[in-house]
Amino acid sequence: MALSIPLGAVLVSIVIHSLWGGNPVAVKFSLVAFPPLTTAFLRFAIGIACIALWAHWSGVRILPEKGEWRSLWIVAVLFAAQIALMNVGFDRTSGAMGSVLIATNPLFAVMFAHFVVAGDRMTPAKALGLTVAMAGTSLALLEDTDIAALDLGAVGNWIVLSSALMLGFRLSLSARFVRRIEPTRVALWQMVLSLPLFATGALLFEEIAWDHVGVGPIAGLLYQGIVIAGVGFTVSCHLMKRYTPSVMMSFSFVSPVAGVTFSAWLLGDRVGTLLLVGMALVAVGLYLVARRPRTAI
Repeated sequence: MALSIPLGAVLVSIVIHSLWGGNPVAVKFSLVAFPPLTTAFLRFAIGIACIALWAHWSGVRILPEKGEWRSLWIVAVLFAAQIALMNVGFDRTSGAMGSVLIATNPLFAVMFAHFVVAGDRMTPAKALGLTVAMAGTSLALLEDTDIAALDLGAVGNWIVLSSALMLGFRLSLSARFVRRIEPTRVALWQMVLSLPLFATGALLFEEIAWDHVGVGPIAGLLYQGIVIAGVGFTVSCHLMKRYTPSVMMSFSFVSPVAGVTFSAWLLGDRVGTLLLVGMALVAVGLYLVARRPRTAI
């Protein structure tokens, strides 16, 4: 596999996406006590603190320039809607299924990048990868979808898939914006501007299950806030500034594998044949998206 990025960036990308694979499991743990919007608020309050500390330590200016606010608000609104959908969906499906479905976001990012990111065009190889991965997604959805009954598992699956689509669009826009806006500001302000939206929704519609607050839910929040929202978002934004989103996001093939493994281990999720086959096809499809044909000598 010939990639347009150096080995060091490849290894970092694999580590980051492996950690991302654990995010659905962490969300499931936190949802035991903290409802979806409350989980989002607490997660990104922690993430904001982490990114602000890193920016201060590295000397990065975090106050946006005058011409950056419009782009930051666009990303923040998409961010709030996508995270809300994701957490609600995770609450209504298994960790393993959620891991596979949310990992399809690079497929949508590649499609949207064709239109919004200069120089990141759709190719026949990418189109084939998208087709294979979408077939895998369809198989995974068949694992526990009951269209007639419309059970919560099926509804949750479609909510997570909708979140993955929105995430792909947001990542494509972010990749375009970070070419002229400091990536740390993009990562930080999409959280800062969305925080009041999460807080308002949580106060109006949710209530914390205080009896269930314990090590598991708190550990889940810390993982989401420090590892994912803090380290993950910052590193991903910096990588997307240097490399095209269709290449960087393609390493998400690691995420569903890690997520299904963590879900089976920590949550005791049942992993059926269709889900395993679907996960494999998603990984193969993402590999095809990332693969670069060798140039003739």
